[in-house]
Amino acid sequence: MPLSTGDIDAVCDLVNDLCGICLDSSKSYLIESRLGQIVEKHGCKDYSDLVRKVRLGIDKQLTNQFVDAITTNETLFFRDNYLFEAFRHKALPELIDAREKTAFPTRVRIWSAACSTGQEPYSLAMTISELIPDVHKWDIQITATDISDAAIAKASRGVYAKHEIERGVSTERLRRFFYPEGDGWKINDEIRSMVSFAKMNLLQPFGHVGRFDMVFCRNVAIYFTREVRQDLFRRIAQTLAPDGYLFVGAQEFLADVGPNFTPHQHCRGTFYRPNLTAPVPHALVR
Repeated sequence: MPLSTGDIDAVCDLVNDLCGICLDSSKSYLIESRLGQIVEKHGCKDYSDLVRKVRLGIDKQLTNQFVDAITTNETLFFRDNYLFEAFRHKALPELIDAREKTAFPTRVRIWSAACSTGQEPYSLAMTISELIPDVHKWDIQITATDISDAAIAKASRGVYAKHEIERGVSTERLRRFFYPEGDGWKINDEIRSMVSFAKMNLLQPFGHVGRFDMVFCRNVAIYFTREVRQDLFRRIAQTLAPDGYLFVGAQEFLADVGPNFTPHQHCRGTFYRPNLTAPVPHALVR
């Protein structure tokens, strides 16, 4: 079904309202390829009619299908590995040292925002398990959220096809953290128990999610407008512990969010510590 200018505007406005993703007429091919079948399946006259039905809010399944179709769920295990190296060799050891003399020395809280199909939070859990020998004695909680019902369902199952495993999982990690299931591989119980999944729209208030030592919000804000992106990261900073860490995507820079969002580099990876009450001494910034 061909797209009219009115159809494109209607779809782009709805996507922006629902997800914060900024599309324009240059993405007409994406709209047709991802929404065409939904238009036909639900007997819509055109794309504008689909938008009208979604905005009515009567058919929640239709809204979920729309969001699942338009959002990008492409990811892989240990994506941008140097960020995981910064997590492993810098952020996590520093956090463990900082918590050692507190009332809860073995408690770690991490939020994987926009977790897609789960590869990121499971990669974090595997890294923690490798770094902490007696991890089963620790209170580790990784909260993983995404706007897509389909993505959350797949992540919760923890089952991945061979080609998904081959993109980022070493042979050693495959043996240690997975076991065969059908034609694929399933995350083992030790890793799965560290992660909880929930649906969440980052445009909506999320103060209820709790307080975190670290937040990973990568490769989602690049699709937002500048104003939405700035608001998102300021709200995320409010969920962080005073000495918490924020990891963003490799192509995302927070220089325009505020003076507290100062980048810290380690292992070629960059993270932020937006709530520090005083600048980190230069000797500690790597």
